[in-house]
Amino acid sequence: METKENYELIKRTGQTTTEKGLQWFDELEPVNLDFMLGRWQGCGLRTNHPMDGFLEVSSWYGKEFVNSETVHPLLFLDNNQNIFKVAPNATAMNWVLKMPWLKNDSFKPLFMLINGLMKTEVSQARLRMMEYRGKVTATMVYDYLPINDSFRKIDENTVLGIMDYKSYPQPFFFILERKTEFELT
Repeated sequence: METKENYELIKRTGQTTTEKGLQWFDELEPVNLDFMLGRWQGCGLRTNHPMDGFLEVSSWYGKEFVNSETVHPLLFLDNNQNIFKVAPNATAMNWVLKMPWLKNDSFKPLFMLINGLMKTEVSQARLRMMEYRGKVTATMVYDYLPINDSFRKIDENTVLGIMDYKSYPQPFFFILERKTEFELT
């Protein structure tokens, strides 16, 4: 599978299959911890995963990697397009996986309220070099959830991420694009 061609198709459509997503991920080169430092804006990829569309409905912005010990895995946008950090919640994750009808724009105000209640300035994850699918790459390890997000390099400012959630066998795919201090939103 041609990586650049595949990326352009996936970026244009916002979807792929789990099989093609894994194949693409396996073709990409690993990244180190320093590569991941900074703020990243993300979007989910639709693969018929129960989380498809949830990040967008919940106003997810992306992730921020301050250093290997200080990671903010859930950045969201408020009504004024300001970025804020949220503490991950296992109950919310389980609702999303078990109730796909929640991923509806009519629930956006509810998610905005819930996210607002879970604001934090405390780091909620760490970055480690870990093996995933046969290659050692930068991996975000949540502090309080059985979830690891592994990253592979699409280009100098873009990575493909896979959320590996212990409670769910199908991986969730997302793309992160690096943002500079001048383009944080």
